[in-house]
Amino acid sequence: MSGGVRVQAQPSLTWRINKDTQRIEGTCDGYDAVRQAVEIILNIERFRWQIYRPYTGVELQHLIGRDPGYAAAELQRRVREALMMDDRVRGVSDYRYSFAENTLTASLTVNTVYGDVETKVEVNLT
Repeated sequence: MSGGVRVQAQPSLTWRINKDTQRIEGTCDGYDAVRQAVEIILNIERFRWQIYRPYTGVELQHLIGRDPGYAAAELQRRVREALMMDDRVRGVSDYRYSFAENTLTASLTVNTVYGDVETKVEVNLT
């Protein structure tokens, strides 16, 4: 294509985080990299840590003290918004939620270019 703009996907190579040893152990790419990115996005409070870019993470803190029904709907929107910032994510499906005491638990499937990632998010509403 002459004179035009060509968009080319970049590799998703990143550091592999071993949760058991709490150490970085080599690198990962493809499905493992996007699975790790999903986990990081859903466990970072957005705008709280300066080490992360402003579009990294999900806003959960403002759900504390809210009505459980509102919190469940808003959590779905916020999780989808946070995950869609990653261009490897194609969508979010199978969103299910439940309440146990004061905890909202949402289970979902993250549809990525490498395959589906099953995950969950918990928010203590008190």
